[in-house]
Amino acid sequence: MRMMGKNGPIEVDENGNPIFGRTNRPKRKKMSKEDRKKFFKNVFLPLLIVFALIFLANASLYTVNEMESAIVLRFGKIKTVVVDKNYDIVLKQVEHSKKLSDVKVIKGKGLKFKVPFMDEVEKFSSQLITYKTHSGEVTTLDKKKIVLDNNAQWKIVNPALFRITMRSITNGNTRLDDLMFSQLREYIGKTKGSRLISDKDYVYQMTSEIRDNINEQIKDYGMVVKDVRIAKTEFPTQNNENIFKRMRTEREKMANKLRAEGDEQYAVIKANADKEASIIKTEAYAKAEKIKGEGNAEAAQIYADAYKLDPEFYAFYKTLQTYKLTLKDNTRIVIDSDSDFAKYLFKYNLDKAK
Repeated sequence: MRMMGKNGPIEVDENGNPIFGRTNRPKRKKMSKEDRKKFFKNVFLPLLIVFALIFLANASLYTVNEMESAIVLRFGKIKTVVVDKNYDIVLKQVEHSKKLSDVKVIKGKGLKFKVPFMDEVEKFSSQLITYKTHSGEVTTLDKKKIVLDNNAQWKIVNPALFRITMRSITNGNTRLDDLMFSQLREYIGKTKGSRLISDKDYVYQMTSEIRDNINEQIKDYGMVVKDVRIAKTEFPTQNNENIFKRMRTEREKMANKLRAEGDEQYAVIKANADKEASIIKTEAYAKAEKIKGEGNAEAAQIYADAYKLDPEFYAFYKTLQTYKLTLKDNTRIVIDSDSDFAKYLFKYNLDKAK
């Protein structure tokens, strides 16, 4: 249904609430010229100024954090270098470089200023960069082929020199790879394979010298190598069978040597033991004979003392002992009846007959 409103008839529902459709929407009042000027002055213009200031600040300021160094280029030419820890080194290099004669070195981090729309900032990491080389085959002094897997820790010291010479970390890694592998090949060619694998002190000294040699060659690149390491050393796969055979032969040779040494020690120990046993037996026999002699002497003395006390009983006892030793079952002897040996036998038989 319809009813009259301020702006003409409008449609309403059964409760009298207006229904706003395309035809029932209230018409907006047009902004007057004066209102548009006030809006532009009070709202639009301040916002425009704020956005312009933000844009200008963004184009004029930049930050360098603790893990970065930076260079400022003006129309592609380096104008400023921002570093922190290596300030003295970079300043000295800049002063002695013809390519960087107009470059200014700034020390520190944080918020920095540049000329808007003219200067461009490039940032470089000041942290250690780890580079792992590709495995390469080298030949030792004793003509053994070894596959090496190396790595290096390096960092960008002078971002200006690095930007001019290397331009990117990838190029820096490639350059290090060439230098490091050539140095390792030269040093390992003067070293025996067994020493390279077993002598850690020698390997550490060798890699330290290689690091120093590389740093001498890259000092004009704005780079410095902190450490060089041989991560893994192994023989080529095609040599494995020969290596295993040689290892087996060496182990068998060592086993035979140990067996021979063991047999030799066994013979020596056995000879010493037999000698000691013979000495002990001889000493024991001599001691036994001595004790036996002393016992016989003591027994003889006892017999002598007993004979002195009762010679007749002693003679009777000795005769009985002789009977015991000589007369066995069914023993037959021929003896004179007047013999001292038989007197007790004949006497026993005569007494028994009576």
